[in-house]
Amino acid sequence: MEFQATSHLKGEVTVPGDKSISHRSVMLGSIAKGTTEITNYLQGADCLSTISCFQRMGISIENKGDAVLVHGNGMRGLSAPGAEPLDCGNSGTTTRLISGILAAQDFSVTLTGDASIQKRPMKRIIDPLTLMGADIKSVKGNGCAPLVIHGKPLHGIHYFSPVASAQVKSAVLLGGLYAEGITKVTEPYLSRNHTELMLKAFGAHVRTEGTTAILEPAQELSACRISVPGDISSAAFFIAAALMVPGSEILLKNVGINPTRDGILTVCRQMGGDITVLRQWTEGGEAAADLLVRHSPLSGTVIEGAVIPTLIDELPVIAAMACVAKGETIIRDAAELKVKESNRIEVMTKNLTAMGADVTETEDGMIIRGGRPLHGAVIDSRLDHRIAMTFAIAGLCAEGTTKILGAECVNISYPQFYQDLFRLMGKTL
Repeated sequence: MEFQATSHLKGEVTVPGDKSISHRSVMLGSIAKGTTEITNYLQGADCLSTISCFQRMGISIENKGDAVLVHGNGMRGLSAPGAEPLDCGNSGTTTRLISGILAAQDFSVTLTGDASIQKRPMKRIIDPLTLMGADIKSVKGNGCAPLVIHGKPLHGIHYFSPVASAQVKSAVLLGGLYAEGITKVTEPYLSRNHTELMLKAFGAHVRTEGTTAILEPAQELSACRISVPGDISSAAFFIAAALMVPGSEILLKNVGINPTRDGILTVCRQMGGDITVLRQWTEGGEAAADLLVRHSPLSGTVIEGAVIPTLIDELPVIAAMACVAKGETIIRDAAELKVKESNRIEVMTKNLTAMGADVTETEDGMIIRGGRPLHGAVIDSRLDHRIAMTFAIAGLCAEGTTKILGAECVNISYPQFYQDLFRLMGKTL
């Protein structure tokens, strides 16, 4: 896929459903009693992996495209998937969260995934689940998938997570549904809280005190209706594009703005970005809004601390924005970027440098000195969807041609991304 500089971007986009919320809605719907109706479910490869895993465990799931119907069998209604491993594809969310549920079942199962998943750290969920009584092992002994899980009775713990990770927190809380006693997870900073909000919607007793989530074990969960807002992590690429490309104005409709996820808006405004909330509402505890974004002169900023978990997936495109901003941008406290689908600190530094940017890699982030003209380059996406989308946007501000290798990996989270982007340029793909 190739991109050249464009004169402006105009129009409106409704981004696909939130990936995090989509995953969780199928998982909780599968272990609830009754039929859960999910609208605006993300039809990306990762979320389809979650559907497939639960179908393998005896759950009837109707994927109608515009709606997904999950016919839940209750908390003890999953069945053994057979001898073949459950394939989580490229999805770290599927792998980590489903482990919490499987740890408490009365059967054994193996979890696997693609080459990327088999390199991503799973010890971060193996350790707390083991403390709860789980029998979960890395087949290769390297702390990564494949994982073998032999279901066992669990007990509640108070886990102090060394990282602010919604996936770690969620794995522990999902195990806690089945555990004897109270389960608590304390994080250094508050990570995204979609699991806590959705647990409440399904009837679980969960509350938050500071950065601690507290869950009581559940006898049963009840099906509900879930309307998935648009994914702010997908909207982030159009937010950045509108701010970066002169003469641009983009209306983004139905974007989730959960305060544990909206750090991209905070940082863009810190950098001088013109973002207007035109309409705002809340459904199922999740806030959403229509956002109008206009081109703006940007200035460098410092991004660190508590805001990092609220924009961890948006940091690649924020780094691209920093290249066209005036002055220096410092990103720190973001070591989690190293254990995503790729080492995003290394990949962003290498590829932005290839486009002429002044970027220094640090142990937990980057230092970006903005204002240097960008030029086209050949970009290796490492099959990381966030990297591919970031450099599609960067290519719109660069002289010459930017070629993205492995560009099809956007199907993981946003299958229509390129079509939507070209439409804003007044072109067809």
